[in-house]
Amino acid sequence: MTEGSAKAQPNAGWLRGAWVNAFPPLLPTMVGAFLWALAMFASAATVLVWDNWQTPDRIRTIAGFFAMGGIVAFPIGMILARFLSYRRAAETAFAAGLVSLAAASFVAIAGLFALEYRSYYAEWHAETFTRVWFFQFVFTIAVALYQFAVLGLRLFFPVGFIALILAALWFARQPR
Repeated sequence: MTEGSAKAQPNAGWLRGAWVNAFPPLLPTMVGAFLWALAMFASAATVLVWDNWQTPDRIRTIAGFFAMGGIVAFPIGMILARFLSYRRAAETAFAAGLVSLAAASFVAIAGLFALEYRSYYAEWHAETFTRVWFFQFVFTIAVALYQFAVLGLRLFFPVGFIALILAALWFARQPR
C-alpha cells in the first residue's frame, strides 16, 4: 500500500458516511416541504400585496410559483445541508442549512420561472434542436435567470428571510 492510497481511505469513509447520512427521514421532509412552500407563498404574496401589484390573480400566480419552487427546494436543500454538516458543530449546521436552503430555493424558483419564460417565447423560436434554436434556448434561459435575479429576489424579503433563519435554526438543532 502506498502512502497516497492510505490517505485517500479515510476521506472515502467520511464521504460515504456523509452521503448515506445526507438523506433525511421522509415524514419530516414532507412536512418541511409543505411548510417551506407556505413560507415561500407568503413571502411572495406579502411583498406583491404591499406593492399593490397588478391583480389578485397575478399575485396568486407568482406566489404559486414560489410555493412550487419551495416544495422542490426543501428536500434538495436539506440533503445538501445534511451532507455539508455531517459530523460538524451546530454552528456549521446552521450555516449549511442557511446557505443550502437559500441556494436551493433560489435555483428551484428561478428554474421554474425560466421554464415558464422559455415556454412563452418558444412560439417565436426556430425549429427545435437546430443550432439557432439552441442559442435561442440558452439565451432565453439566461435572460430569464437574470430577470429573476433582478426582479424576483426581492420577493424573498422580509418573510422568506425570517423563514430561512427559522428553518436553519431548526436544522441546526437536529441530530446529525
